[in-house]
Amino acid sequence: MRDGTNLPSSSSRFTFLSMPDQPKSPADSAHSDFFTASPKDGNFAAALNARAGGWLAAMGIHFISATADEVVAELEIGPQHHQAYGIVHGGVYSGMIETIASVGAALWARQHQQTVVGLENQTSFLNAVREGKLRAVAKPLMRGRRTQVWAAQITDDKGRIAADGKVRLISLEAGSAVAGETVRVKAVKE
Repeated sequence: MRDGTNLPSSSSRFTFLSMPDQPKSPADSAHSDFFTASPKDGNFAAALNARAGGWLAAMGIHFISATADEVVAELEIGPQHHQAYGIVHGGVYSGMIETIASVGAALWARQHQQTVVGLENQTSFLNAVREGKLRAVAKPLMRGRRTQVWAAQITDDKGRIAADGKVRLISLEAGSAVAGETVRVKAVKE
């Protein structure tokens, strides 16, 4: 339903730790370094890999570099990535493109005390891949006050383009609500 009355309730606590006006709980402090401290080189890949969970962990996505201007990630193809015909499932490509575009957009938005939420993901599947390594690269096409558009490309280990896509994201101010909750970065559960 549109009003969300049939949605399951969640006991998870969300906190966007880079917002100075939001109170922090003791649980937040374990993860605050990622959001408040910037690596000297601007590359957040190590921090992202150290706290990967959920879909990133299930897919085995590993960030090579992650800055506000470019995100590069890889994954080794396994059986969990295949659809019934033994080729990489299109959802893997779409999810990987959305992930790296969202990370780059979020790193840029955090400089402006904002966060981002995806509005549109257009992914084209160009060459079927069965095995090996996938490498995804995302770069911004446009970054405005309220929206960003990122382009991404996924290649196989032979250099063939497996998928190509664009992701459009909206930049949200602190305290903005989406789906009935304030948008905040989810603290990783240990």
